[in-house]
Amino acid sequence: MLYFIGLGLYDAGDVSLKGAEALKNVDAIYAEFYTARLFGTNISSLEEMLGVEITILTREQVEEENIPLREAETKDVAFVSAGDPLIATTHSDLMIEAKKKGIETRVIHSSSILSAAPGIAGLQAYKFGKVTTIPFPEDNYFPHSPYLALKENMGSKLHTLVLLDIRAHEDRYMTVNQGLEYLMKVESERKENLISGDTLAVVIARAGADKPVVRADKIKKLLNEDFGGPLHCLMIPGNLHFMEAEALVVLGGAPQEILEEDL
Repeated sequence: MLYFIGLGLYDAGDVSLKGAEALKNVDAIYAEFYTARLFGTNISSLEEMLGVEITILTREQVEEENIPLREAETKDVAFVSAGDPLIATTHSDLMIEAKKKGIETRVIHSSSILSAAPGIAGLQAYKFGKVTTIPFPEDNYFPHSPYLALKENMGSKLHTLVLLDIRAHEDRYMTVNQGLEYLMKVESERKENLISGDTLAVVIARAGADKPVVRADKIKKLLNEDFGGPLHCLMIPGNLHFMEAEALVVLGGAPQEILEEDL
């Protein structure tokens, strides 16, 4: 049996009762934290709370060596990750390969940033278009794909959830400030007038914590604000329903003027 178990968004308390029960009864537990991680706890605290031992795997050990899959051929194995376990494509691939090998699988879901971020900001989840991720730029690597996804969504008057790069092995987590700077740089190169300093954006920091940050304002205001530690994500609203606009004002401190705009 191969279990796919989500750990939720922030700390050990996010693990479901169903997930905790499964973790206490398997032969081996493997975790990956390269797609996301829990900043409200550490692996030792999680092990102590559950009374189990957890082995953290690298991307190579999961995607190339297929350790969880190999072990599940003869054992009951749990593969755990932050958020919901099947949001990352790699994990879906593991489930497909398990099915092909005749390994029984079970999924124990948990909270995901894809639903949490819109929810705590008061935006309607069904009004979102394509999700995109901004990567850390490198020499000769500065893709415009996040901007193009935003352009596509805005063309359909949809909101955009923008995830920010995580490089856990380097202890690097992109801030929303860096993400906004990235988008503005693409705008300066493409000159399509898609966004500007006056564009409304929504910042979410540490979703799942007792006091997450929800902040909505014009990009020029957000660029210089300090939103604290990771993890951050960003949303660029499309057309706002009047209730969404009110939520951004009340919950995120957005300027009152958005209530007077043609929504």
